[in-house]
Amino acid sequence: MPRASKLLPSIGHAASGAGGTIVSTLATYPLDLVNTRLKVQRQLRADGSIGPEDAYKGIADAFRTIYSKEGGLSAFFAGLGPDLLKSAADSFLFFLFYTWFRARRLRARNDAPYLSALEELAVGAVAGACAKAFTTPASNVVTRQQTGSSNGRSFGEIVADIRREKGLLGLWAGYSASLVLTLNPSTTFFLQQMLKRALVPREDWDAPGAQITFILAAVSKSVATTLTYPFQIAKARVQISSSSVEERKKNKGSIVGDTIFAMVFRIAKTEGVRALYDGIGGELLKAFFNHGTTMLSKDIIHGLIVRLYFAIIAALKTYPRLKSRLRERRRGVTRSLQRGYLQASSSIIATETGQQSVRFIMNAYSSGERVVLGALSSSQRKLK
Repeated sequence: MPRASKLLPSIGHAASGAGGTIVSTLATYPLDLVNTRLKVQRQLRADGSIGPEDAYKGIADAFRTIYSKEGGLSAFFAGLGPDLLKSAADSFLFFLFYTWFRARRLRARNDAPYLSALEELAVGAVAGACAKAFTTPASNVVTRQQTGSSNGRSFGEIVADIRREKGLLGLWAGYSASLVLTLNPSTTFFLQQMLKRALVPREDWDAPGAQITFILAAVSKSVATTLTYPFQIAKARVQISSSSVEERKKNKGSIVGDTIFAMVFRIAKTEGVRALYDGIGGELLKAFFNHGTTMLSKDIIHGLIVRLYFAIIAALKTYPRLKSRLRERRRGVTRSLQRGYLQASSSIIATETGQQSVRFIMNAYSSGERVVLGALSSSQRKLK
């Protein structure tokens, strides 16, 4: 278990990274949905799921067709809820592992200002692999919702469909692709660090500014996406494939044998190398704005988290004074109740009715005192 001094900064970066991802996902989700459909439309056409006339001719045609045939703007946000949760969890886990692993490596190098190129790539790849192990099942469900192959089924129903078609391990279909695609975030952050060291003065490395942060992140992500795009195509196709466990065993001898590399090779052989880059223009556009917005939002949110942390620390330092005020307030309420009881009891005539009234007031006073004192004691316990 890591020490709190190592874990707290990692949690701060993880929370701000998740927040930044939510902002960028909301901003670019329609483009992401269109890109996913462009990646898999060749396979859907080959499977007979769509006809030749239903294929999109490009990004602009996809936007027009989806808007006109599938219900307007709402069609561009199919599967948004699960994707937001998946993306936020993916980002939280990635930044948590990445920040923690990187901090450990820097300490191992006697607090060097940066890691070597190989270490930067390794840290990003390991962090990505750890995050994807948790989020691949949700990613499979989201891909089916985005491509329309779910037929409006709920998250739980799609999970049940995948288990029935491919078995329990089918929920992790495409994980081998995810392992390869960890090169995407690792390359992204490697390039981002390299560009920052080359273009930004050393004293500004921790806070290079909003514009520089956006540009460095966007350019780095675009380059990394270009390098890994064929594996993204293969991953999307594996995730929407509904081939059964028996069919996959027959074709490959084992479920594990149907790897992402086999899918890339099969696409290149049967459809040509060009098929491995279907929709890359839209994906580059999305990568540029999505990652740039993510890192910019992350820096802003991280600054707010740091300020909130110090505000809480400052508030906790005033705790003894709050406790003292509460104690004085309790004494004041007790004295007020006592005075009220004495004034009321002295004005009551000493008759049987009066005596009953005195007993009534005494009981009311005791009950009221217990209620008030109990409430004050409860407040003190909450403060503790």
